Amino acid sequence: MAMSMGSAGGSMAEINVTPMIDILLVLLIIFMVIVPTTPLGLDALVPQPPKNPQKQQQPNDRTIVVQVLYRPGAPPAYKINETDVAHAELLAKLTAIYANRAERVMFVKGDDNVNFASIADVIDIGRAANVDHIGLMTPKVQAGQ
Repeated sequence: MAMSMGSAGGSMAEINVTPMIDILLVLLIIFMVIVPTTPLGLDALVPQPPKNPQKQQQPNDRTIVVQVLYRPGAPPAYKINETDVAHAELLAKLTAIYANRAERVMFVKGDDNVNFASIADVIDIGRAANVDHIGLMTPKVQAGQ
């Protein structure tokens, strides 16, 4: 604390703020170093559109799509690449399909009115059939809507 004599003859006390500013700057530098510059989160891969949109893509025999179809008043129907499959046979068929495959990728496509529990059940069956990557297919967003 510094003291100076005023012209009126009384003493006046002033606070020396230089050490406080030094401490503030040091703390600011420490917090700037501690806070990461890039946020950490989950890595997400966004599907890229095809490079040539005029060319129609041929159906790939390696792609497995399990469809869950809505039937009003009845349990959902299941298809593996347009082949009808009963729910009880789904695990056996998927296990047979992925028995000799190196690439274990499966897509699940559900109708709009299907309960998500049915989709989750198909995902669990895919995991039981040793499928490594399971993707969910969604309808394409149409222009103008």
